[in-house]
Amino acid sequence: MGKVVLVTGVARHLGARFVAEIRRRLDVDLVVGVDVQPPRDPVVDPPGPVADYRFERLDLRRPAVARVIAEYQVDTVVHLNVSATGLGPAGRSAVKESNVIGTMQLLGACQKAPGLRRLVVKSTTGVYGSAPRDPAVFAERMQPKNLPSGGFAKDAAEVEGYVRGFARRRPDVAVSVLRFANIVGPLADTPLCEYFTLPVLPTVLGHDPRLQFVHEDDAIEVLCRAALEPARGTTNAGTFNVAGEGVLLLSQCARRLGRPTVPMLQPVIGWVAGLVRQTRLADFSPEQLRLLTHGRVVDTTRLRETFGYVPAFTTAEAFGDFAAAQRAGLLPPERLTAVTDRLAALLGPEHAPGPGPGPGHPTRPDRTDRTAQELKPR
Repeated sequence: MGKVVLVTGVARHLGARFVAEIRRRLDVDLVVGVDVQPPRDPVVDPPGPVADYRFERLDLRRPAVARVIAEYQVDTVVHLNVSATGLGPAGRSAVKESNVIGTMQLLGACQKAPGLRRLVVKSTTGVYGSAPRDPAVFAERMQPKNLPSGGFAKDAAEVEGYVRGFARRRPDVAVSVLRFANIVGPLADTPLCEYFTLPVLPTVLGHDPRLQFVHEDDAIEVLCRAALEPARGTTNAGTFNVAGEGVLLLSQCARRLGRPTVPMLQPVIGWVAGLVRQTRLADFSPEQLRLLTHGRVVDTTRLRETFGYVPAFTTAEAFGDFAAAQRAGLLPPERLTAVTDRLAALLGPEHAPGPGPGPGHPTRPDRTDRTAQELKPR
């Protein structure tokens, strides 16, 4: 059998898109998708010659992933199952366990796979943190001023540590760690995209942070190139920052979206962020709040000169494509309904919408009815 690629996290949007794209590459014979649940949208064969596809429903925290790697004789693993989203019913602790323990199990299975030749891990520029004394631009070899104390960024930092240990034990495997800036696009489903879909954007008073974005099309292309043989004169092994050229201020993002901003003191916006998380409007985590306070910018020289890829979209163009796909005004009806239901549950049963009047539920006369009764001649 020729090249076999195993992809984790295929139930999410980015994983599903990557599977569809990597199957079009001529030197790929089989793609094996792995996740705890099947993709929301059925897998449709793209036009033209494509690689075969198999889906294996399993939890990376279980040892069964080693069986899958051995059964299909996998030579390339693309690990996309490091999630930033903690809004699910299982909560943040289960997401962390899936991110870290799942990665440890996957690396253990890779360690025992003699035929493995390439490992690609999706990470985040969040490992650099966001702090007031940060450098203007982070390069790959620079350490954060303050290590991430929690959330997705801490998970990603731990995952990178385990990946570095794997690379030392298996020097015969080409290991790529891709630190993506915030991914945006018409269909992107990241926590920061959820923030930008709020009808009003809460911001930190006195701060207008610099932000970087990468278009989902560029993210998919970088992942594909990392999973395949590098072009002549380049290498795809190592750690690379991935972001579109240029920066945007948060205020510029709000203007492009046509959304009003509400500057708040930090204690107040922390309370608002908690309410937003409880109502499941967005995953407004403390680390995202730090990003929206201090910002973060990374250097992409290695991506261009060593990896050999120049993103097709600048930061401004990537965000513009995301903004063009957004609905103006309030939330979509289905999200608005979910939010009101959640608020009613948080406030208590007395605030929940009750049944309309019917038998056994006499209506109370409104003020107009009482006034009319008072004016009747006695």
